Amino acid sequence: MSTGSARAGRETSQEAKQRRFVFLLLDHFTMLSFAGAIEPLRIANRVIGRRAYEWVLAGENGIESTCSNGASFRLDMGLGEIEREDTVLVCGGIDVQQSTTRPILNWLRREARRGAAIGGLCTGAYTVAKAGLLDGRRATIHWENQDSFVEEFDEVKLTKSVFVVDGNRMSTAGGTASIDLMLKIIAQDHGEEIANTVADQLIYSSIRTDQDVQRLSIPTRIGVRHPKLSQVIHLMESNIEDPISPADLAAEVGMSTRQLERLFRRYLNRSPKRYYMELRLQKARNLLMQTDMSVINVALACGFASPSHFSKCYRAHYETTPYRERGSHGAQAIATPRLSF
Repeated sequence: MSTGSARAGRETSQEAKQRRFVFLLLDHFTMLSFAGAIEPLRIANRVIGRRAYEWVLAGENGIESTCSNGASFRLDMGLGEIEREDTVLVCGGIDVQQSTTRPILNWLRREARRGAAIGGLCTGAYTVAKAGLLDGRRATIHWENQDSFVEEFDEVKLTKSVFVVDGNRMSTAGGTASIDLMLKIIAQDHGEEIANTVADQLIYSSIRTDQDVQRLSIPTRIGVRHPKLSQVIHLMESNIEDPISPADLAAEVGMSTRQLERLFRRYLNRSPKRYYMELRLQKARNLLMQTDMSVINVALACGFASPSHFSKCYRAHYETTPYRERGSHGAQAIATPRLSF
């Protein structure tokens, strides 16, 4: 056989090779992230004209898994052994800490040792990190879970990207970010033209890369396009644990404290101090509801010098104490699942 014929044979063999994904569905996983990952594979098979991709649904009980909107999915397998060439995608959602059980962690570690590529969709990155599989790697997770993730996994290089691929580890920020990850995989496997055709079938006109961030820009979020106001809010969001005084914030953007006060009153109908306090309390609430950090450590992480001052400010804003907030969330999680983000 000539060299050219041998090369053609290898290419034909590579083209015919299937790639299999194992979707590990955690309790209360988010349907949108799951659907955003599996539908591009289905469409890619249709566009390519053969089953280039196949998938199975896995879960701890091996029978059925229910997502956060109440829909249930029949599973193909439990936590059995998979092929080393498989790609495992952990589908997370609300209350991911409770869904991340010891059998699941042990299964992920075992399959990682055997060489499987592993990723986390939405809050699934928490489970992958809990298994120790993201240590020293870049990763992302839904913006609502970023504060708690940073506190728990200091060995992971957390980003704000919509998705991250670091070697054979992947993660997405949730929502439609799964589509972007799968389009990247399809493009790597079969070329940009195939991936673009899949995107067109999905009516997905703005394909994002791992350089795109998941949250809207500050001007878009607050509904105001004022460069100095955006600068100040960025400084506030970047300095929650060690708050910056209004005078120093004003100096950083080249204005007086009085001008800063007028700017916030005009566009946000509150003082800079009040706005900053609301940001800190929002982070505190996320930490209380998503981590096991003590109330004292939550207070310190959000720039409060004493638990009593933290409790007073929290009660004034949320009309409950930090301790009751955590207790009521725990009871609610046991009784009924919250709506997914």
